[in-house]
Amino acid sequence: MKRCVIAFYYEPAGHVEDYYFFLLDSLRPFSDRIVVVSNGALNEASKKRLAASVDAVIERENEGFDAWAYKTAIEQIGWKSLSEFDELVLLNHTFFGPIFPFSEMFAEMESRTCDFWGISAHKAMRPHPFDSTQAELPFHLNSHFIAVRSPLLESTEFAEYWDKIPPIKSYMDSVGKHEAVFSRRFQDLGYVCSVYVDPADYKTPYPVFMEVDRTIEQRSPILKKRLFFHDTLFLERGAINLPRALELIKKHSDYDLDLIWRSVGRLSKPRTLNNNAALMSVLPEQGLPTCSKQPALRIGVFAHIFYPEMTEELIRYVDNIPPGYDLFITTDSIEKKALILPMAAAACGAKNVDVLVVDSNKGRDVSALLIGCRDLLLDNKYDLVCRLHSKQSPQDGAKGDQFKHHMFDNLLYTPGYVLNLISLFAECPSLGLVLPAMIHVGYPTMGQSWFGNRSRVEKLARELGLNVQLDDNTPVAPYGGMYWFRPMALRKLFAKEWSWRDFADVDYGDGSLPHAIERLIAYVALDAGYVFRHILTPQHAARNYTMLEAKLQAAASGALPADFAGMGVSRSFQNLIVSLKRSIIFRSPLAFRILRPPYRLMVSLLGRLQ
Repeated sequence: MKRCVIAFYYEPAGHVEDYYFFLLDSLRPFSDRIVVVSNGALNEASKKRLAASVDAVIERENEGFDAWAYKTAIEQIGWKSLSEFDELVLLNHTFFGPIFPFSEMFAEMESRTCDFWGISAHKAMRPHPFDSTQAELPFHLNSHFIAVRSPLLESTEFAEYWDKIPPIKSYMDSVGKHEAVFSRRFQDLGYVCSVYVDPADYKTPYPVFMEVDRTIEQRSPILKKRLFFHDTLFLERGAINLPRALELIKKHSDYDLDLIWRSVGRLSKPRTLNNNAALMSVLPEQGLPTCSKQPALRIGVFAHIFYPEMTEELIRYVDNIPPGYDLFITTDSIEKKALILPMAAAACGAKNVDVLVVDSNKGRDVSALLIGCRDLLLDNKYDLVCRLHSKQSPQDGAKGDQFKHHMFDNLLYTPGYVLNLISLFAECPSLGLVLPAMIHVGYPTMGQSWFGNRSRVEKLARELGLNVQLDDNTPVAPYGGMYWFRPMALRKLFAKEWSWRDFADVDYGDGSLPHAIERLIAYVALDAGYVFRHILTPQHAARNYTMLEAKLQAAASGALPADFAGMGVSRSFQNLIVSLKRSIIFRSPLAFRILRPPYRLMVSLLGRLQ
């Protein structure tokens, strides 16, 4: 079958990501011509790479979403040229794939007699979920992949559809004025439609999204990108199991999951990504059998010790790292170095030990790493770095001790536990940051942990040129300042030439530079194309989960104390506003477009109160 493919792409910065090149390359054996249409200018590197992969590239204004991109390409190719093909495929960039070989899909669909077909479809729904003026959302092929064959391809009806397609100004327009009407239009004219992943075989209206794990089990070739950034509570209510789908891909597909992880960081706010993809591992205390098969990684341990009396405790944890690591300790005086060095030398697994005296303790552990260790972290000497410091919070009493153990235990619990942690990095080249799960027992972090730092983080993100979305109210961050990372993942942070003057007036309160940098770390990694993962020991997981469950039960039943952190008037009002937004979007997208400006103003005003 002679086939032409029109592939739509959009990325605000004009960068074509690796997953898309893999998609195009996988289509090449089944395509005689591939035309890429970009809504927006592409950068030079992407254009050069595309030129080697496809037959033509069209750059246009970012108008009309995918529908008008297809229209533009059809008009440029011309109906006469299109008539030379047996099939025209219209696809967009909203999925990862092929999860399973396209050969399976094309062989099956070539055996079917139909006029147009798609990878997936949405069942008819009554009442219409998006448009109150319509009684029904009709059955329709999803516009992320539609194939049209002759004679429909050469028909006047098909040409008229594209000549008269209305302006598309929003995502809802794209669904309501194109995706939801395309299939019905041509079925009503007598053309026969078919679908590869048939929704009739599933229990939900939109199975490639709502039953993603089951469709992957049945060898669906696509994974929708929206699953990584869609409203988490929608996924929760529908029991949509993206983590299981990812596990099935890992076990049963040859698809490189790194193509996904290197893309999703820019798609989603980190907290949403964390929740939807369940970026959390509870690691056993004993090393798993796979650990012995992993390649050795060059490990550097960088610890800042302000309190020499904590050195022995810190070294006991560090010695759970496999032997052969380098240990660098920073401190702020010659006198402390003299106390620390003998105890540090007792680190039996260290290949090299060095204690560095930094010029100032302004900025504490943060400045010591960014300034005192900058050269060591930019020379590509280490594959992995473990970042530690002598954590003491005397003002918090017993809670401070718990915070300390939360960090040390979940990063360095036992030798077997650390082997399992290192294996996470070895198995996933795009994993750039591993951090303890967010502390919440005894601390008011849930739902409000920007703590006045957001504006400074926004400023730093602009200065570093980060292309990421900030979380709304609970940033993903290594609270307490301890974590494992790949130096390449945080390279932008170390490449900046920080000075001691930057930290000269630090008061260590919320809004200070060290607190802002702590909350910036995950965003730097995501911008670099790396993903993060939270970790817990089984013991910490049990306690954290039960305490979280208790708080949720109290909140749901209205039994939380009146002064419970995070449940004040402004927070409750903000939750109400968000709930109203979701309801209005569901019931009347047009009304929400009208109300969007005052909604954004309200959210901005409430954000300043946090």
